[in-house]
Amino acid sequence: MRAKTETRRQAILDAAAVVFQETGFERTTMAAICERLGYSKATLYNYFASKEELFSAVVFEATEAEFQATLEALDATVEDMTEALQKFGRGLLTLQYSPQVQAVRRLIVAEAGRSELGKKCYELGPVRNEAAAAAFLQHAMDTGQLRQADARIAALHLRGLLEAEWLDRFLFQTLEPISAEEINATVARAVAAFMAAYGPVQA
Repeated sequence: MRAKTETRRQAILDAAAVVFQETGFERTTMAAICERLGYSKATLYNYFASKEELFSAVVFEATEAEFQATLEALDATVEDMTEALQKFGRGLLTLQYSPQVQAVRRLIVAEAGRSELGKKCYELGPVRNEAAAAAFLQHAMDTGQLRQADARIAALHLRGLLEAEWLDRFLFQTLEPISAEEINATVARAVAAFMAAYGPVQA
């Protein structure tokens, strides 16, 4: 019974994400989501009490996937720091620039000014990801794999370098699908620049 409940909840989230992306938060109605699903309103409201709650759940699912991918990509067991950062970068960009996550990111940006949504999305996504990356980089600094610096700022610089080649095109919706080869090349350039700035000081 629980599995069926979770399956239905996920179906609602998937359908809602598509409808929100197509029409935006303001124009989306719970009735439109029900129509997409083929569920009754009673069924939908049994899972989510309001459109705002449903939208928050859609956003949380997307940001949680990004956070978990960040944690998985930050592999402290990789001894070579360049290799470790390249693994992180490939994981981050592959997720960030997948069609599904791009769509949710655009939806969040479009609706971020509405009430406390922007702050909530920022805390669920960038703040947690930044903290995880900073902790990883601080460990690398403490073990001599990187020079000592402000780990939080270093984490921001790393993310900025990784997204620098693609972010403007993403924001202005002119970005074509990115291949694995392009991601690998982007990551190699970004990590090389990061290591030039934060690599250990040579004696």
